[in-house]
Amino acid sequence: MSQFPDGFVWGTATSAYQIEGAYREDGRGLSIWDAFCRMPGKVLNNENGDIACDHYHRYAEDVALMQTMGVTAYRFSISWSRLLPQGRGQINEAGFAFYDQLINSLLDNNIQPWVTLFHWDLPLALHLEMDGLLNPEIADYFAHYAKLCFERFGDRVKHWITLNEAWCSAMLGYGLGIKAPGHVSTVDPYIAGHNLLRAHGKIVDIYRRDFQSKQNGVIGISNNCDWREPKSDSPADQAAATRALEFFLGWFADPVYFGDYPESMRKNIGDRLPFFSDKDQSLIKDSSDFFGLNHYTTMLSENIEDEQLLQNNIRGNGGIAADQMVLLSDDPDWAKTDMGWNIVPWGCRKLLEWITERYNRPAIYITENGCAIFDDSIKGTINDSGRIDFLKGYLQEISKAIDSGVDVRGYFVWSLLDNFEWEFGYKMRFGLHYVDFVTGDRIPKQSADWYKSVIKNNSL
Repeated sequence: MSQFPDGFVWGTATSAYQIEGAYREDGRGLSIWDAFCRMPGKVLNNENGDIACDHYHRYAEDVALMQTMGVTAYRFSISWSRLLPQGRGQINEAGFAFYDQLINSLLDNNIQPWVTLFHWDLPLALHLEMDGLLNPEIADYFAHYAKLCFERFGDRVKHWITLNEAWCSAMLGYGLGIKAPGHVSTVDPYIAGHNLLRAHGKIVDIYRRDFQSKQNGVIGISNNCDWREPKSDSPADQAAATRALEFFLGWFADPVYFGDYPESMRKNIGDRLPFFSDKDQSLIKDSSDFFGLNHYTTMLSENIEDEQLLQNNIRGNGGIAADQMVLLSDDPDWAKTDMGWNIVPWGCRKLLEWITERYNRPAIYITENGCAIFDDSIKGTINDSGRIDFLKGYLQEISKAIDSGVDVRGYFVWSLLDNFEWEFGYKMRFGLHYVDFVTGDRIPKQSADWYKSVIKNNSL
């Protein structure tokens, strides 16, 4: 039996654009995802998050689902454009009222709110008027927005996450163009990522100076990373695996823990990779009270120096492969999720151990882990035994990591609900609860009952 430490945080997670809907209600402004979804061919079946799970109207029902499972924490994001329709300037009180109601409902049910300030949905006005994440001034608008959230919600919210998966915003949004705003460039992802880190530093500085001592909360950043296993025992492939991790996780974690980007990025990217000012560096270094990690899969890494081959090989969250000189591949024996992601639980343990060694044993919260698996409906029940097997396998490896000295303090399943899965529309279902996107009905899957038992026993 895998027993977890006393006080271990058991939660589930969502994001605003993926579940809220009500995209033009009560004064909400548009985000870059509202625009991206209307670009033909960008999203499967040209679907969008206009209604999604209608969580905006059904949040009480969703809190009740969490209460039934017994989760102790719920990670959700705030829609920036619901609070500030133009991203700056006039505030929208109806937006604040919605999150007040949600936070109060969670607390009434003994569920701690873990609030993500930015989960990819930049207000469209900021993108159109000032080039979004490419403008250095964006960091100040992030900070202003965050300060409003601390002022309005910080008396009740004690766990803050500044950015969700900045790698995705930068690389997939401004490099490969497969997520909003759909920009394609070999230069701009590094500029966007740089400004996101600067925004993170400013947000944390405001919280620590003006709010933390009074509100007694913590603040951090959640980065995503897949494990990179060397394809062979050769020194070149082992170095390639490390380099791939540095270009993925190190890109955003090294500045937070060491004050600058990994040396491999400086060497390979050259003058396309910006430098931090002394002031920005002072704000970013040591700017996370915990290590937030989103983890889903593992891939093999091979050292390749043929730039043409790498340019034609974009897959598996590899980013710009030619910058890394790494070719990613799969072990044919690995099972896959509906997303085509490899199911490799031991990769999670190896990544946790790598983080522990590289960043001097930080407190780690796994802020996302889960899978898209086919759900078989039998006599009104949703049999998702594949999801249960997935979660069980990953939690077993997390338990092993804890036993080996890794300081993992919490785990959030992605996701509470089937929802709008970005460019995949509504095809991919990650939820512990099935959602009928016609009626909005929620049906607990077998995995929800299984997770309830795990939480109750604090063990597998």
